[in-house]
Amino acid sequence: MATDIQDTVHAVEAAAVMRLLAARPRLLALGEPTHGEDALLELRNDLFRQLVEQEGYRAIAIESDCMMGLVVDDYVTSGTGTLDEAMEHGFSHGWGASAANRELVRWIRAHNQGRPASAQVRFAGFDGPLEMTGAASPRQALTALHAYLADRVDADLLACTAQTLDGLLGTDDRWTDPAAMMDPAQSVGQSAEAARLRLLADELAALLEAQRPQLSTATSRDGWERACLYARTATGLLRYHHWMADTSPARLTRLAGLRDQMMAHNLLALAERDPALIHAHNSHLQRNKSTMRMGGLPLSWWGAGALVSARLGEEYAVVATALGTIRHQGVEAPLPDSVEGLLYALPEDRSVIDAPRLAATLGDALPAQRVSPWFGYAPLDPAHLADSDGIVFVKDVAQA
Repeated sequence: MATDIQDTVHAVEAAAVMRLLAARPRLLALGEPTHGEDALLELRNDLFRQLVEQEGYRAIAIESDCMMGLVVDDYVTSGTGTLDEAMEHGFSHGWGASAANRELVRWIRAHNQGRPASAQVRFAGFDGPLEMTGAASPRQALTALHAYLADRVDADLLACTAQTLDGLLGTDDRWTDPAAMMDPAQSVGQSAEAARLRLLADELAALLEAQRPQLSTATSRDGWERACLYARTATGLLRYHHWMADTSPARLTRLAGLRDQMMAHNLLALAERDPALIHAHNSHLQRNKSTMRMGGLPLSWWGAGALVSARLGEEYAVVATALGTIRHQGVEAPLPDSVEGLLYALPEDRSVIDAPRLAATLGDALPAQRVSPWFGYAPLDPAHLADSDGIVFVKDVAQA
């Protein structure tokens, strides 16, 4: 069996990943089974540099706030601000403190200097302005969308004034109260003001689309694409807040699904421009359904990868990452009868595995599901090996 598995193994290089695929995908997704390990981000950085230099990729998108990501993109493309400012203001979820993320931003800026805009590498966050403890106020996206339209279309076409939006939005802390994540009664998402804002956001987004022939050519491509991002984010956030205030049993499932839907819409927009590497947790990028337990309830929904794959077909590819040990988190060597255990027995420290071939080699006798003693690491599901195009296996992750 070990010899058969060895036949599916390659070095972790862009060329080896591309050989697994029928054609170069518009979106190549690299998943990770845990967050916060710079060793995995350094591997991502190496792979991304190779994809840029050898395969013509022109963008990277990570699991971070899509609105904040604009700060980083401005820095790497035009030098706006400083590296420190980009790291402080351009990332959500604490990702700006990562040394590997800092090195990624530094490298993209250095790569872009002296290159024309058409040859520059772009950066994007593709998550919504969401945290596990709640959601942002829709103010930034909604007012930016209104300002873009107000500068470019007749005033009588606008559904409202900026003052109307400001009055309906109220203070931002009404929207960001962390208590609303677990207590619907603390959310303003189904208030009369929120309902009115949802209607106005929909009208502004519809007006943006109705004026596409004029606006998409009269302004820069970046300006148009950012306006579309504002529209997606404003309507998505207001929908998310609506379900935060819901009291039905479907509440948490809908919230999880809406977050991934916002991710998917951002990824599909990226796919229209440049080939991009996408980096996020495996659960957001996989083709099969995502599952978790939250608030004592089992949740199941279609993640961003499944939604994007249904639209793009072979132009979306996903490579999941699996680990042998994370000893500083109590994850010791895997049992030999698990998928990770079989891969751990191989001599390579890091490798790329042809996932469909591995699944075919294993046949119907599926390995055991690995159980992690640490909630922060999600092992591979043996039943869904063939749903990925490849697996990156890292034998041991040392503490930084």
